[in-house]
Amino acid sequence: MAPYQFIERPTPFNTKGGSTLPIFAVTPAHIETGTIDPIALDWAKRAGFKAESGSLLLIPTAEGHLGGALFGLGTNPSEQPYIAGRLARALPAGDWHIETAPLTANRLALGFGLGSYRFDRYKSEKSPTATMLIPSDADGTDIKRQLAGVFLARDLINTPTNDMGPDQLEAAFRGLAQHYKAEVSVITGDALLEQNFPLVHTVGRASADAPRLLELRWGKKGHRKVTLVGKGVCFDTGGLDIKPAASMLLMKKDMGGAANVMGLALMIMDAKLKVDLRVIIPVVENAISSNAFRPGDIYRSRKGLTVQIDNTDAEGRLILADALAYADEEEPELLIDMATLTGAARVALGPDIPPFFTDDANLAHDLTEASLETDDPIWRLPLYPGYEKDIRAKFADLTNAPAGGMAGSITAALFLKRFVSKTQSWAHFDIYGWAQSERPHSPGGGEAQAIRALFHHIRTGLR
Repeated sequence: MAPYQFIERPTPFNTKGGSTLPIFAVTPAHIETGTIDPIALDWAKRAGFKAESGSLLLIPTAEGHLGGALFGLGTNPSEQPYIAGRLARALPAGDWHIETAPLTANRLALGFGLGSYRFDRYKSEKSPTATMLIPSDADGTDIKRQLAGVFLARDLINTPTNDMGPDQLEAAFRGLAQHYKAEVSVITGDALLEQNFPLVHTVGRASADAPRLLELRWGKKGHRKVTLVGKGVCFDTGGLDIKPAASMLLMKKDMGGAANVMGLALMIMDAKLKVDLRVIIPVVENAISSNAFRPGDIYRSRKGLTVQIDNTDAEGRLILADALAYADEEEPELLIDMATLTGAARVALGPDIPPFFTDDANLAHDLTEASLETDDPIWRLPLYPGYEKDIRAKFADLTNAPAGGMAGSITAALFLKRFVSKTQSWAHFDIYGWAQSERPHSPGGGEAQAIRALFHHIRTGLR
């Protein structure tokens, strides 16, 4: 069975073997020492090709037809392990294969696949693209699985809210579950109050699309309990504490946590890992209406802790609080939550490195190792107890928006930690979910972050 696709697209890979054109991926040393194909070397020298990172030189045949390509890796290819992603966008349409390259086959194929991503759902014209033969020593099945998870996250984030509101996100969630024969349950609207999800209801009640809690279950009881929670704010106006227009431009991506845990769940289910998987996504639109929640309101959470609303634009931690408390009740062995939560995380680490928080030193070590092994960057930030005082409120147990603005990502993580008490190991990922500009493995836009590292950690932990 092929992996799930939210938007169906042709594979970036081909199976044509000898009928494909060769790509010689080389460093400057290869040019200097002449250790490549003689015809390619002669053409490179005539053209002044220096094999700089990401450079491309097409090679003609003696008859003047396209005969292949030289692709520069720079002096240290390991610095950009997924540089082959540039090939997917730079090569002429056609079928290609890697003839030589000082990179692992898996890195080459995965990099090419990641770089091949296009979000052209709304384009009238779609251009033909290049395809690459997966090297025989690469794990093609796993590469396609990881691409499917990444592409799902990217597709969901890139889709504008008029086509990715709460109803449509639920439909995508159900489609993913159906593909892998997972069980789905959904609690919608006022039923959230009846079943004790007051904060999810509070944040989403002003929207024309009812708030809801999505839940997926897959796997076998008795296997390791792994629970994933994702923030599903389909659009964030900021509520009554409304955002300025410029800050709203990317708010379709505020469901990036949900998109990423769905991508991770796809990988887990597609690989048939021996886990008891549970995915929980609170889904809302933080809209403005006469019944929108207000600054100064106080609400009781599912866990019983009361929360004072000091800023309606700090809504993500509210819906996550109920979802995490619900997840925690089953005492999973591993609980991961992902959310586009704070601007402070981006100030600290920029858009490309999501911070994570955990009080489990062994888990932190293993996640860091997984990050390095997969070239999927993450960085641990501290759950510093000295900042606990900042999340206390004058009239309630907690505030959703500490005053002062200092250490915003840490105080948000400390807030969420108050709703996790029974889980064996918990980690919170404060992701951006967006690539600001084109990179070798991404054309820019919605982005999957940390899920390849998490998949590697969960998979290797079962061996």
